[in-house]
Amino acid sequence: MKRVVLAILTMTVLWGGQAHAQSKVGTTIGQFLRIEPSGRHAALGNAGVGLAGGIETAYYNTGVIGLPTSAEVQFTHSFWFADISYDYAAALLPVGGGSNVFVSITALNSGDIDVRTVDHPLGTGERYNVGDVALGLGYGRRITSRFSAGIQTNFVSERIWHTTSQMLTFNAGTHYRLSSGGASIGFCLSNLGTQGQYTGRDLAIQYDEDPDVHGDNSSLPGEQSTDRFPVPILFRLGVALPYVLDDDNSFLVVVDALHPNDNSESANLGVEWCWHDLFSLRLGYQTLFQENSQQGLTAGFGLGGDLGANTYQFDYAWASHAYLEGTHRLTFVIEF
Repeated sequence: MKRVVLAILTMTVLWGGQAHAQSKVGTTIGQFLRIEPSGRHAALGNAGVGLAGGIETAYYNTGVIGLPTSAEVQFTHSFWFADISYDYAAALLPVGGGSNVFVSITALNSGDIDVRTVDHPLGTGERYNVGDVALGLGYGRRITSRFSAGIQTNFVSERIWHTTSQMLTFNAGTHYRLSSGGASIGFCLSNLGTQGQYTGRDLAIQYDEDPDVHGDNSSLPGEQSTDRFPVPILFRLGVALPYVLDDDNSFLVVVDALHPNDNSESANLGVEWCWHDLFSLRLGYQTLFQENSQQGLTAGFGLGGDLGANTYQFDYAWASHAYLEGTHRLTFVIEF
C-alpha cells in the first residue's frame, strides 16, 4: 500500500510539472468561483481534494459530502484584494442511509466605485459596484466503507452595475480511502456548465442606421451584444497522507494536481501538524509549476474545541501574492 501511495504522489507532482497546456488566462468569466472558501485548505496551499474532511472540504471535492455523520455549518470571510469582500456560508445535513445534502451560498462584492470617463476623469458623481453570487445544492453518499461520491449544481450570477450574466454549473467528485491508516485519494471536476452572456440596460445605445442619409431617425434605440464566455472549469486530483506520530501529535501531507481550462497545469502542496485535535499549524505552496504564477507560499493555524454539546473549528489562512497584498481567510465550522 505504501508503494501505491508513493507512486500516486510521485505521478501527481510530475504530472503538474511536465504538462504544458496552452494558457488561456482571461478567457473565462465567473472567476470568483475559484476563490477557495476554507481557511484550513487555503493554509495548506489550497490542496485537499484527497482529504477525508468535513464540510470545509466539500468545495474541493463534492465526493466527501457523504462522509460526515452529523450536521455541520461553515462560515468564511475573506479579506480579498483592493478591499473586495468575499463571504461564504454552507450547511450539511444527514438524510439517512449514508447520504447527506449540502447547500452553500457564495457572495463577492467590490463596494462602491466612482464612475470615471474621458471627459470626467475625476468622476461623474455616479457610483457603481460589482457583485457576484453563487447558490449551490449538493448530494453525497457513502457507497462503501471506503468509497463515497457526490454531485452539486450551482446557480451563478455576475453583475456589473445594471448588467448581469447568469449560468448553471455542476461539480462531481469521488473519494476513496486507500488504507486503514487514513491515506486517501480523490478527484473532482468543478464548474462544468453553461456559458454566460451579459445583458442589461447598461448595454443600451442609440444609433444612426445610415449616417449618410439625412431626414431619417438618427437616434434609434438598440442594444450591444456581448460574446458568450465559458466558466472556469477545473479538474483536481490529489492524495492525503496522514501520520500519527504519538498519542498527542499527528502530521498530514496533501498534494493536488490541477488542470484548468484557462491556464497551465499546476500543483498545490501542504503540510499540517496537529496537537490533540486542539491546535494546528499549517504551511503550503500553491500553483507550483504554473506558467507565470503570481501565487505561492501560504500559512495558517487552526483551533478546535467543544462548544457546549457541539464542537467547533476556527481556521485562519494567509496567502501571498507576487504583486498584490496577501489575502486573509477566516473560517468557523460547527459540528452538531
